[in-house]
Amino acid sequence: MVETHKIAWHEKTLGQLFCDDSARDIIRMLLDEMRSGGVDMRLGVEISAVEKGEGGFRLQTTDGEIQAASVVIATGGKSIPKMGATGFAYKVAEQFGLRLTETRPGLVPLTLDPVLLAELAPLSGVSVNAEVRHGKTAFREALLFTHRGLSGPAILQISSYWREGAEITLSLEPDVDFAAVLKAARKENGRQAVQTVLALHLPKRLAQYVAERLALEKPLADLSDKALEAAANFLRAWTIKPAGSEGYRTAEVTLGGIDTAGLDSKTMMAKTVPGLYFIGECVDVTGWLGGYNFQWAWASGHAAGESV
Repeated sequence: MVETHKIAWHEKTLGQLFCDDSARDIIRMLLDEMRSGGVDMRLGVEISAVEKGEGGFRLQTTDGEIQAASVVIATGGKSIPKMGATGFAYKVAEQFGLRLTETRPGLVPLTLDPVLLAELAPLSGVSVNAEVRHGKTAFREALLFTHRGLSGPAILQISSYWREGAEITLSLEPDVDFAAVLKAARKENGRQAVQTVLALHLPKRLAQYVAERLALEKPLADLSDKALEAAANFLRAWTIKPAGSEGYRTAEVTLGGIDTAGLDSKTMMAKTVPGLYFIGECVDVTGWLGGYNFQWAWASGHAAGESV
């Protein structure tokens, strides 16, 4: 469909596809498809009630009453309320007796307690390749230190698995054997400082922070193998306990939602309410960062559309 609408695109890392120009091209494509399908789009209309009768559904709106044989709820979750996100879908689901699973922010930056945040303040804006782990789950992408805590793709990914009170483990530049690098540098030039060698593989501010935190401010020649291995171990398994997340304000998705057990997996129709469909993010289906949630929204929408 994208190519039919003559939208140029390219592939980035991890199979992610981007428009060469702007995402507005995709919006234009969808609006064109709606017009060709005879869709009546009404913006700025609020729905106050959804009722089901023998002939179908009645919707009470600020634009008058609407009658329909079927209703598809595609209103998303709670993420980013400034864009208009609400819990409307969940209210409709509960009204018709559908079960909900716990909702919480997903793909969201993590915050730190004031003490650790102050300690890491000099790193704000620093980005580094990292593997971030929680339990048996790990993601290897960029990590970003911010004025609120931790962000970047690796953090957003792990946030969907992390729970408050739990720790995460950071492995910075995981492909680098820092123990071997430091020992080789000591052998080659023992007068070098640890942070000078680390800065060959890490951002300068981060290298300085690690050296100061581990009290490795002596020349390499004055440091034992044990001290250098301790530095390598820190970089390979830096354990941090986030204080929380930035919440729905910046979360890219809402975890949880309408229990899939109450929906027909082929049509997305509520099993107990013929003609009522729930698609996209309001359903308890969440994907990784990188377009998976868009794919779910469109795929579930297609399934419902073909059924309706």
